[in-house]
Amino acid sequence: MKSRIRVTKIFTFEMAHALEKYDGPCKNIHGHSYRLQVTVAGYPKENINDPKNGMVIDFGDLKKIVETHIIQKFDHAIVLGKNADTQIIKALSTEQQKLVLTDYTPTSENLLLDFVETLMQALNNGGNRLVSVILSETASSYVEWKAEDYLAENEA
Repeated sequence: MKSRIRVTKIFTFEMAHALEKYDGPCKNIHGHSYRLQVTVAGYPKENINDPKNGMVIDFGDLKKIVETHIIQKFDHAIVLGKNADTQIIKALSTEQQKLVLTDYTPTSENLLLDFVETLMQALNNGGNRLVSVILSETASSYVEWKAEDYLAENEA
């Protein structure tokens, strides 16, 4: 029986950020232990000569993609939008901190959309489709992207 299978891998990383112009305490630099859940869907390979026969995607390959394109960049980094206070950016740049400047305010929602775009590009030639990405900022708060929502929005 040929059936589409979903494969999920979970990652964790530490990251600090600040939300410039925010009207609450998150305007200050603070950190989170993030949990990133990536799900792809596809059909298991049906080639007895392929060492990955029966797999949709090797968990190791998915791990390499996420670690290369997301974790290495954001883990133990301070993430600020390019519009953040220039004195803070200058101070952090001179202290040899791992500083990532984004074109957006680094909310969980914006980080998630950035990760989705990055993963779509990285998975583009593998034949598997990104179907879900969940980014947890705390144990009780997360944001979620689903391909079905994305497809419905872009078909309208």
